Amino acid sequence: MADTKYIFVTGGVVSSLGKGIISSSLARLLLSRGYKVTIQKFDPYINIDPGTLNPYEHGECYVTADGHEADLDLGHYERFTNIHTSRANNITTGRIYQQVIDKERRGDYLGKTVQIIPHITDEIKRSVKLLGATGKYDFVITEIGGTVGDIESTPFLEAVRQLRWELGRSACCVHLTYVPYLKAAKELKTKPTQHSVKMLQQAGIQPDVLVLRTEKDIPPSMRRKVAQFCNVSPEAVIQSIDLPSIYEVPVMMEEQGLDRIVLEKTGMPSDGEPDLSAWKKFLRHVENAREEITIGLVGKYVELQDAYKSISESLSHAAAYNDRRLRLVYVHSEKVTKENVDGKLRDLDGVIVAPGFGQRGIEGKFIALEWCRTHDVPTFGICLGMQCMVIEFARNVLGLEGANSTEMDHDTKANVIDLMEEQKSVTNLGGTMRLGAYACRLKPGSKAAEAYGRLDISERHRHRFEFNEEYRQRYEEAGMQCVGENPDTGLVEVVEIPGLRWYVGTQYHPEYQSTVLEPNPLFMSFMKAAIKYKETKGATQ
Repeated sequence: MADTKYIFVTGGVVSSLGKGIISSSLARLLLSRGYKVTIQKFDPYINIDPGTLNPYEHGECYVTADGHEADLDLGHYERFTNIHTSRANNITTGRIYQQVIDKERRGDYLGKTVQIIPHITDEIKRSVKLLGATGKYDFVITEIGGTVGDIESTPFLEAVRQLRWELGRSACCVHLTYVPYLKAAKELKTKPTQHSVKMLQQAGIQPDVLVLRTEKDIPPSMRRKVAQFCNVSPEAVIQSIDLPSIYEVPVMMEEQGLDRIVLEKTGMPSDGEPDLSAWKKFLRHVENAREEITIGLVGKYVELQDAYKSISESLSHAAAYNDRRLRLVYVHSEKVTKENVDGKLRDLDGVIVAPGFGQRGIEGKFIALEWCRTHDVPTFGICLGMQCMVIEFARNVLGLEGANSTEMDHDTKANVIDLMEEQKSVTNLGGTMRLGAYACRLKPGSKAAEAYGRLDISERHRHRFEFNEEYRQRYEEAGMQCVGENPDTGLVEVVEIPGLRWYVGTQYHPEYQSTVLEPNPLFMSFMKAAIKYKETKGATQ
């Protein structure tokens, strides 16, 4: 196979156009042709990673198998491609500068003045080519975060410019822009795209492919006009019109030949068609789903749904494969009270209690969980959600007044959730939690074991606090079983109440390993329980 090819995906006009979805769709198409592909995201913010960012700032923090806290676009990459990303797949300006400064402190630059060019750009180039240097991939797709023209993105674009010259035909640039529709004039406007491409050209980069994000169909004559003004061949001007589901985008890109164009631009064989049979089978499930299933998500970031992106997508996968249309109801945990909980939850077919950190909204989660447990509604607690299950059970079943996590109440006398011993001396917040994939051994006959179909699994974590082993016997005698634990440390990973329909909590985050082609087994099991519960409700009404 030829040397690794590098595809750069840039964006213009406005942010949030969907560079991650286009990158993921292109990767899906190339994988479906039998090529080996990986994707990486370069973010221009100075934070080392998103681990310490408030979800209101950046949405969900995604965790890779090797324990890296990453941009949420890596979640899209994995869901579309079924391949695991790692620390090398997400680089920030902060990481680049940190690496350069560390080299300067070690004397690697031999006393020279350290500058943006060449030192910062060289470090960016080294990071871009890191995955390609392994020899594992035919294509490395690199998404450049931000928008062309941003000051923060300038060093990344300069590095891309240099790489385009160095790599020659082994590099290709896909530029995503916006074509707005002005209702008053009843016209699509291409001028923003022209200006965006001009700014990219001023940075020394000529795009090979233009993807035009639009709400209305762009006529061929207008696409030819864009091609003419932007020095791009007409067949390489592709539209990305709004679709009901992001998972339809690879099919739309395949119909317009995005993968074929990129292969031709990089001198790779483009014969035949990508095999999207499994992908289209999933889309048929989505299209044919007629009956609705209503799931409530109880959390404190419900105003910003990107904070729970992996959970909502995992639920969508599970609903589709069960031939159901997902109706996801966000329930603000700060607004749940004993007086209104019945009204907020009684029409739901299942409830997920979301992960998170801190005291805010925690009491509402306890109230919601007590209602779910006593009304025997299928309930799924994830990370902090699982810890809330444990705390609520301690207060209302074990009779441990004031039971809590030491995260919420450092002086609680019933510390059923406590800080891991190795975390007690940690003061630096960034990257210091229990992060990444860990083994878990499930108890035979448990709902979790039935869901996975095996006893030994591996799932990803992001937390500091754990179930307090000192209380395990009291829980199990009262009906809450510890059915999953780390085989090396004995730390409790999964709890459930066997006497209820489906009441399961996981210390890990199963949503990080749910993809379009391989939905997470626990989400599938939860969805089946919710469907069965809905049918039971219908039969008794």
